[in-house]
Amino acid sequence: MALKITLKPREKIYINGALITNGDHSSHIFIENKVRLLREKEIMTTEQAKSVCQQIYLTIQLMYFEPDRVKKFHKSYWELVKLLTDAAPSTAKMIHEISEKILIEEYYNALKLTRKLIEYEQQLIENAKKSD
Repeated sequence: MALKITLKPREKIYINGALITNGDHSSHIFIENKVRLLREKEIMTTEQAKSVCQQIYLTIQLMYFEPDRVKKFHKSYWELVKLLTDAAPSTAKMIHEISEKILIEEYYNALKLTRKLIEYEQQLIENAKKSD
């Protein structure tokens, strides 16, 4: 069964290392085999990764797209995780779930969980600002 992706006009998608930009009209892409892909809205750039959780997301994204360098990214990931859990112990359960996905090389699912972690981080920041 093929994966059907509908792209909006000018929408970008990253597939196995290639950044593809759709033309002026909506289009459908059918992917017949297993590939690594992210839609434009799911891609985190270095410039966007300002918070610790965003940096964790970026690191997992790099694991996903650069499998030959996973060991290097694992080291960065665990350093960021330690920094985060020391500062916000309430993130430990979410980090555990993300780490489980990474250890079994389910990087896309780890990214989905990390998006939830980023939302939680934003809530923590907003709550801290309110209490000041």
